[in-house]
Amino acid sequence: MRLSSVLSLSCLAVSTQAYWKGFNLPGNLPSGACKGVNDWKKDFAVVKSLPGTFNSVRLYASSDCNTLANAVPAATASGVKVLVGVWTEDDAHFNAEKQALLAAVKQYGHDWIVSVSVGSEDLYRKDTSAEVLANKINDVRGMLWSVGAGNIQVGHVDTWTAWVDPKNNAVIKACDFVGTDGYPYFQDSARQDSYNVFWQSVEATRSVVNQVKPGTWVWITETGWPVRGPTKGQAVASVAGAAAYWKSVACSAFSQAHTFWYILQDYHQSPSFGVVDENFKPLFDLKC
Repeated sequence: MRLSSVLSLSCLAVSTQAYWKGFNLPGNLPSGACKGVNDWKKDFAVVKSLPGTFNSVRLYASSDCNTLANAVPAATASGVKVLVGVWTEDDAHFNAEKQALLAAVKQYGHDWIVSVSVGSEDLYRKDTSAEVLANKINDVRGMLWSVGAGNIQVGHVDTWTAWVDPKNNAVIKACDFVGTDGYPYFQDSARQDSYNVFWQSVEATRSVVNQVKPGTWVWITETGWPVRGPTKGQAVASVAGAAAYWKSVACSAFSQAHTFWYILQDYHQSPSFGVVDENFKPLFDLKC
């Protein structure tokens, strides 16, 4: 079946569903300083002001930079929901991350949580084994159950190439949801090919996930096109390219999957994927 046919069927199947849509946000300011409550309030106000009714964000950490201690009160005040990140690299860090999440749930409840991702691209980096990561996913789920937050979905975010590797099936089995990251830019794809390249990666992930754990949803947790940066193969970073990728990929993703775009603001990075500049002004038209 052609990709266009697969996508059409997917859209029909889920057209009545509502989806989370938001942006990835770092815990640090461009200066490197940690964000405080007011910084998070500014971020959330910008997210909500953009065209398209964005209602959520993805954060990478819980304890680092006191992310949840500062971001959760800002989120509850702003009406923004959070896909929480819990780093897993070493046991001490993992425990600190769990305790920060636990403290936030005890203080603010769990209505502010979209879901929890235990780890981010650990399998791609080969930081751990699938079995160890699966145990950590179950550990966090058990902790949430212990404080009455057992309805929160707990999963993992990784690259699509990690999800289609059968060595990682144990993680799929442990997940309530699977978050997939895909960047045609890093696959050296020409912008005009990026739509098909991206959706092929999503469909490949969905196919494997449905074989390993049928019914598990695949979320789009990172994708984007850089507004500037080095050329990679046929992939050229530009504002025009980022705008075209948004119109084709973002606008289709928002109607068929929980989607968290990379990234709200990163003008100090190269490549830079941010959709707003240093003054929080959109770099291109974000309407769909």
